[in-house]
Amino acid sequence: MSSAGTRQGSSAGSVWHKIMRPIRSAWRWLTSMRTALILLFLLAFAAVPGALLPQRSLNESNVIEYIENNGRTAEIFDQLQLFDVFSSVWFTAIYALLFISLIGCILPRTVDHWKAMRTPPARAPKNLSRLPMFDEGTVEKPLDDVLEDVNSRLKRWHRTDSTPADDRGGAHSVAAERGYLREFGNLVFHLGLVFLLLTVALGRLVYYEGQVIITTATGTEIDDPAVEQATSQPFCNTAVANFDSFRHGNLFDGSGDLMNVYCFLPETFIGDYLPNGQAEMFNSTVRFAEGEDIRKPVEEWEVQEVRVNEPLRISGDRVYLQGHGFSPVMRVTWPNGESRTQVMQFRPDDVTFFLSSGAMRFDPPAGMYPDLFERRQNQIALEGLFAPTAEWSGDNGELLQSSYPAMNDPAVAIDIYRGDAGLDSGTSQSIWSLDPVLTHSGELEKQERVNLSEGESVELDDGTTVEFLGAKEFANFQVSHDPTQNWVLVSTIAMMGGLVISLAVKRRRLWVRSWDNGDGTTRVEFGGLARTDRAGWGDEFDTFVREVLGRPEPEDDEN
Repeated sequence: MSSAGTRQGSSAGSVWHKIMRPIRSAWRWLTSMRTALILLFLLAFAAVPGALLPQRSLNESNVIEYIENNGRTAEIFDQLQLFDVFSSVWFTAIYALLFISLIGCILPRTVDHWKAMRTPPARAPKNLSRLPMFDEGTVEKPLDDVLEDVNSRLKRWHRTDSTPADDRGGAHSVAAERGYLREFGNLVFHLGLVFLLLTVALGRLVYYEGQVIITTATGTEIDDPAVEQATSQPFCNTAVANFDSFRHGNLFDGSGDLMNVYCFLPETFIGDYLPNGQAEMFNSTVRFAEGEDIRKPVEEWEVQEVRVNEPLRISGDRVYLQGHGFSPVMRVTWPNGESRTQVMQFRPDDVTFFLSSGAMRFDPPAGMYPDLFERRQNQIALEGLFAPTAEWSGDNGELLQSSYPAMNDPAVAIDIYRGDAGLDSGTSQSIWSLDPVLTHSGELEKQERVNLSEGESVELDDGTTVEFLGAKEFANFQVSHDPTQNWVLVSTIAMMGGLVISLAVKRRRLWVRSWDNGDGTTRVEFGGLARTDRAGWGDEFDTFVREVLGRPEPEDDEN
């Protein structure tokens, strides 16, 4: 019975060993430095499509346009997740394997450095003359005095003393080692790297970034309540719906409970440009408040200048000034005298001189058309271009272009439509363009195509007037929330500090073996070994030997 049980246990152990053998082999392969380098190269190669193709996380409209223009090829790209590279299954798999590989590489080496830092110096080898650095001599002192002198000079070294019974050469010996701080630097570097990887990974799980476009008061002076209201509305970081675009980590559930509460209002935007139109500097004067200070009037909020790469830091978040553009101001006046003014940001199509495109939609006054259907048929829609500094070209001088990014001579070139603009259709529409379905189906009929400079207007066939009042500048801000950013900084500093220490500190060993000659003198042998490079260690070794043996200082060579 016992023999059968032994055989069964042996058989089970053999099966378990067969199962674990490929797992151990796979783990050793995954955690090798060669595999980590291969995965790092593969990750860099996999990121190439993300740089060449539009990405949904950055601009979904560009992805849609690319698919429409490239047909079946783009559909295959989409199936391969090439428009969502950095959130794709295959990119995440490579990143996860690289993460595991690096952790598997680093932790064992961290343990080795810890052990090396605590390991006492090795005993002196039997034959010191075989070491790279060797010297010997006789001291006119008793053995005890020589040992005391040697130990006093090695106070700052890690030492191991051996008696003749323990020494390989049968004499009194001292083994000393210095530069343990190098192993401490290696330990700090590897732990810092592990902590950096962990904090970066955690940060990508809990972070969120949102973009918001806010129209400022900078631009044409326009006395209109609608314009004042459009330029005096602060942004409050209280809900995801307040952002124009938003992306977040997997552990962010989208609730406002996880968002830091604060508000900010950009009062002005100033762009400085060179004569050739190249941007020199952007800055925005921002009023902000957090916590209970939000309830105060905006005029009592704190003020700060926000510039490119100089964000507003508030409640642990960072508010970056990312870009800017222009918001044309259009007024539509109906035959009964009622008017509506709208301030709408246009998309900069030319990022150098800011020729921009956009659309506007106006609902007529309720009293003009009591019937809802009739009211829908008389909505006004505008679509066209805006130039901050107009330049007219073409055969008839009517083609609008922009010659400078500052707003020196604003103008618009717009198509004016009347009909159902889809304002209450319940379907979402782009703020940059009208729905092509409405224009192609005839629900929106083009009335005029006009070019308007600031203050000019056009009258339609029914007496409705469309006037271009000017423009305001808008600023594009990005709100970034990452609670791990301080820990990322700490781990990065630890990594750099540990790396500097490990490179600057030299590990070296010294052995001293002494024999009593029996006549009041002592024979001493010295051996030295540099565990890294020998830079400077030769001079240090020679100085130590000279001081112990009492040799005179070497004379400088006159040549």
